[in-house]
Amino acid sequence: MVSDTGETVSGEWHAARSNLSSAARLKLGGTVLLVLDAKDDHVRTQAEIKAVEISHRVGTIPRELHFPDGSLFETRDNDGVDRLLGAHITKRAGFVHWLEQFRPRLVGITAAAVLMAYGTYKLALPALVELAVAVTPPIVPQIMSASTMQAFDKAVFSPSELPQEKQDAIRAEFARIAAHAEGSPEDYKLNFRKGGYIGPNAFALPDGTLVLTDELVELAGDDRQMITGVLAHEIGHVEHEHSLRQLYRAAGVAGLVMLIAGDVGSAMEDILTQGGGLLALSHSRDAERQADQRSVELMREAGLDPTAIERFFALLEEKLGDKGGTSIISTHPGTPERRKAILDYNASLDNKASLDNRPAGN
Repeated sequence: MVSDTGETVSGEWHAARSNLSSAARLKLGGTVLLVLDAKDDHVRTQAEIKAVEISHRVGTIPRELHFPDGSLFETRDNDGVDRLLGAHITKRAGFVHWLEQFRPRLVGITAAAVLMAYGTYKLALPALVELAVAVTPPIVPQIMSASTMQAFDKAVFSPSELPQEKQDAIRAEFARIAAHAEGSPEDYKLNFRKGGYIGPNAFALPDGTLVLTDELVELAGDDRQMITGVLAHEIGHVEHEHSLRQLYRAAGVAGLVMLIAGDVGSAMEDILTQGGGLLALSHSRDAERQADQRSVELMREAGLDPTAIERFFALLEEKLGDKGGTSIISTHPGTPERRKAILDYNASLDNKASLDNRPAGN
């Protein structure tokens, strides 16, 4: 027996290679650590303190002391361990616990982490996205597009209800602009779907898969060239690889969130990853401007009305009330601004064509 004349720390003792545990007390006798049974002070185990592995203090997490014989003493009395063994573990105090003792430093660390995350999002992520786009083999956009389309068909879309005659007429005009797009006309595949809650919309996936909803066709009425102008706009997104960039960016944002937040759970992971498909439907100001200009160019090359997409935005203003202007925090150009930019760009191409056709010497 060992008399209990000094300070002890209460906890649980776990025998080596056993799931059994019992209430115990930790006692220091000189340089020897002893674990005593809480009921009769029987010595469960003992060892020189330097041979015992003592876990660092981290907040209120239970402290563990691993003895050479494989047994474990565990306690939530972190203050008691510090008082009992302070002289022996001063240099082993946990860094996280040190931060907890100095909350201004913790605030500083948090602020630094936020700034680092913001810098990664604004600077490093775009650079990594461009690198990923540059080294992406052709098979990857096909796989990404197929999985995204499958997800949309399962969760959002239903089969198109447009008459086959109307679909064929739209496909024929679509083929005229696809013939002037980069790559082969067969690279661009037009799909019709009923849009569900997405409503009137058209979008392009990275491999050249385009989707046109019944609701947009109904909104356009008899103006088929307006629909073709919208599809030319989507071809512009494919040529400039905007959708691929958005999907990589979505994956990067999801990875950044998981890196900062740690294990966010399967439900949140689904939201972050599947949300990438929806994110691919939106584009930056520059991307929308480039696609608008490409619509004008393709329609001109196909002998169609180059300002047809401007009429589409006018229709949005009239039917859907989309008259929002542009602010410095807006993701997309406002509709009135885009209409003017499209007309100005077409006029600049007209002027350029006039100068190119002017007889020499004039």
